Amino acid sequence: MTTRISVLQMTSGIDPEANAATIEAALEQGSAVGAAMLFTPEMSGLIDRDRTRAKAHIVPEEQDPVLSRIRDAAARTGVWAAIGSLAVLRDDGRFANRAFVIDASGEIRARYDKIHMFDVDLATGESWRESNAYAPGDQVVTVETPAGKLGLAICYDVRFPALFEALGRQRCDIIAIPAAFTVPTGQAHWHIMQRARAIEASAYVVCAAQVGQHEDGRATYGHSMVIDPWGDVLIDLGGDEATLGFVEIDPARIAEIRKQLPSLANKRLITK
Repeated sequence: MTTRISVLQMTSGIDPEANAATIEAALEQGSAVGAAMLFTPEMSGLIDRDRTRAKAHIVPEEQDPVLSRIRDAAARTGVWAAIGSLAVLRDDGRFANRAFVIDASGEIRARYDKIHMFDVDLATGESWRESNAYAPGDQVVTVETPAGKLGLAICYDVRFPALFEALGRQRCDIIAIPAAFTVPTGQAHWHIMQRARAIEASAYVVCAAQVGQHEDGRATYGHSMVIDPWGDVLIDLGGDEATLGFVEIDPARIAEIRKQLPSLANKRLITK
């Protein structure tokens, strides 16, 4: 039996309340067509490169108004929400880039803090130092959902195979890789890396993405996708606009691919 999921492509801005309203509307739309889960991009609640201005909105998760509104909307609509990430304040005063999985009663079932920080100087002149503001996580996280066992990653994590090796060992049915990819890196690597992760894990990959020109001046690549365990792209929402897409997750397809290509079962630990 298949499970319908929805994938939200966003152009998040500097107003958390407006971003929360977009996610609430997507939960309602998904509920209307029988979607069991919604997947949203990295930094769904706030995108603002002005860290002084953004700091006023980055609070402990129990005080985060976006998280609160999404939990209420999930309970109201009966749709699970895999929130790609929100910026939250940790107990030690540092920020975390944190993903959440919220069930149909509004309870938080899982949290994942992005492990790999995006610190880079691009040929375009863009410079990013995520580690200046955010503390990395150190835990591999999976959770059972209506669509199967879900493994969590965020954006830049996609470039680090060890994380996906760990998720593969846990036999995830789906891996979420929400993102806010830059345009140059997206054009070069987005599709090939996401497809590779699906093939390696013999699992569905759901990559909800930010898209377009944001209020803070940055541009993101878009192309939110769902990829099946064979590496076929089931949906690509393009690089032009915020939108919502729907896909059926089929557990029989996972079993079929793992039988045809049993790489997980054949894998050996290399120690030298």
